[in-house]
Amino acid sequence: MKAPVRSADILIPKTGFEYWSVVACDQFTSDLEYWKEVERTVNGHPSAYRIMLPEIYLEGNDVEKRIDSINSTMNEYLSGGVFAEYKNAMIYVERTQPDGKIRQGIVAAVDLEEYDYSKNSKSLIRATEGTVLERIPPRVRIRKDAPLEMPHVMLLIDDKALSVIEKTGENKQDFRKLYDFDLMSGGGHIKGYLIPDEVCENVITALENLSDKTGNGLLFAVGDGNHSLATAKECYERLKTRIGKEAAANHPSRYALAEIVNIHSPALEFEPIYRVLFNCDPRKVVDELKETFDKGNTVIKCFYDGKSEEIGVKIPDGMITVGALQSFIDALIKKDASIKVDYIHGEEEVERLSSEQGRLGFVFEGIGKDTLFASVSATGALPRKTFSMGTAYDKRYYLECRKIK
Repeated sequence: MKAPVRSADILIPKTGFEYWSVVACDQFTSDLEYWKEVERTVNGHPSAYRIMLPEIYLEGNDVEKRIDSINSTMNEYLSGGVFAEYKNAMIYVERTQPDGKIRQGIVAAVDLEEYDYSKNSKSLIRATEGTVLERIPPRVRIRKDAPLEMPHVMLLIDDKALSVIEKTGENKQDFRKLYDFDLMSGGGHIKGYLIPDEVCENVITALENLSDKTGNGLLFAVGDGNHSLATAKECYERLKTRIGKEAAANHPSRYALAEIVNIHSPALEFEPIYRVLFNCDPRKVVDELKETFDKGNTVIKCFYDGKSEEIGVKIPDGMITVGALQSFIDALIKKDASIKVDYIHGEEEVERLSSEQGRLGFVFEGIGKDTLFASVSATGALPRKTFSMGTAYDKRYYLECRKIK
């Protein structure tokens, strides 16, 4: 089976990587000080921060102004000599995480014709978690007029034999090193190597062989950045409607840049994505949680009013803990629209955020990564915000760009 991946004309900044590269927009969504510190660090330097929109600002009154600034800054960077361009390229990446483990990846372009984020999709590229359709339009507003894309999308492959990424990395000493620097704000370190043309062909062949072995048609599972990939898909579908399928087939928007990562990497650890409620009566919600679920052996840890409480619940058959809890939260918000929920990485961050009045945090056990491909193949996408690949500090940082106009 032909793999839905290809090399791309990749742009990276010529200098100043330590100012350029910033963490994905969907991280630290309740931590304004984190993003203020990023802005102070970037100062007047060219930076990916200037051409992305942290989600913490999505509901601000100045969001349209920010989007206009993003598009104009992209054009300034393109005309101002900020980037070096590498034609028909793939990049081999080694990311040293804050815990010291090294996560390998390959940056390449994937075919959006082979991506379907619907729950029961049978496409080669599938969402692992439910896609919240309401989250796509704000991202479309950013991408639809943007001349550039930057990926924080990470696509997982199920490669126990280590035949694709790890095999490629064995020859990195023969590749040209493109970058090697410390990531800002505690993100660890990253190195990137330009993969030679003939090795790019080997990567594609190895992915095709892997696709033939899966037997279920699932080659790439979206591990991170599904809503960004869904936005790219939506913009491409609109383009097809506007200029026709034939013209769109050869348009750069048909593809999206992403990093391919092996789910069997020892550095890749799945973390639950916890929940924090805002503008609620914590004691009342905890009591309602106890009333909603029968007593059982599944523990949900609740943080509120400077304390924690463990509640044992029975999860209904056919559901996982996060799915049952999310249904409970959705029902709460339906009854009281003033209650807001955020999705948080790390128990310490949940505890910190929940210490303020009117907030309630939930911590629970997550799913194991070894079950992901089988689960998605058997039952479709998991409930939204089920898992995170590592902590917020492990997330992909924006670095590579590609023209989409």
